[in-house]
Amino acid sequence: MKSAPLRSCIAAGLAMMTMTATVTLPVPAYAQFGGIVYDPTNYSQNLLTAARTLEQINNQIRQLQNQAASLVNEARNLQSLPMSMLDPLQAQIRQTQQLLGQAQGIAYDVQTVEREFGRQYKDIDLAGSQRAMVEGAEARWRGSVAAFEDALKVQAGAVSNIEGARTAVQGLVTASQSATGALQAAQAGNQLLALQSQQLADLTATIASLARAQSLDAARAAAAKAQGREQLRRFLAPGRGYTPAGAKMFRD
Repeated sequence: MKSAPLRSCIAAGLAMMTMTATVTLPVPAYAQFGGIVYDPTNYSQNLLTAARTLEQINNQIRQLQNQAASLVNEARNLQSLPMSMLDPLQAQIRQTQQLLGQAQGIAYDVQTVEREFGRQYKDIDLAGSQRAMVEGAEARWRGSVAAFEDALKVQAGAVSNIEGARTAVQGLVTASQSATGALQAAQAGNQLLALQSQQLADLTATIASLARAQSLDAARAAAAKAQGREQLRRFLAPGRGYTPAGAKMFRD
């Protein structure tokens, strides 16, 4: 019977040792909650990775936004000007060309000038009859008058184009100031240059027509002097003398 208390004491000692061993064991770095293992270190690493991933996504979104804005700007830069003054300007230039093409007498052509100027002014026949010389002088006078008339027509055409140029300048300047992109601004600038070219063409035509008229009139005066000397020589030449006769200077 003495062995029973001994066995109880041994059992109690073993139980105490077991409890002590259980208390002194190290605590693990994770715990279980309802069967789910929670690791704080792994959680923090996952959280840091998620934050970095979110930052990369935000950077990509910003890049896409910048690219979209760049495409919008490029689209604006490539947008064409909604107006064009090329056709009216070309029409004005054609009108000036038509006026120059209607030149009477000696036209604006090098070969024509060489042929007709030589015949009518340079190489006039001073050996012909009095009637022939009078008719030649009349033809030259009419040529000078026609040349001045042509010059006046060209000048009138250039003046009539001023209103069209004013309207074009106003429209192009407005379009340039309200341009949404580089292409529109460049096109407006190019059309303004085209307008200046048209105005220079009108100015060139005006100067050329006036110079033509002055040149023909100067040539007429020179031919008239040469013819006058010949007629005076004939009048003063010895012979049967001067016989009065009716003369008609210009035809009606």
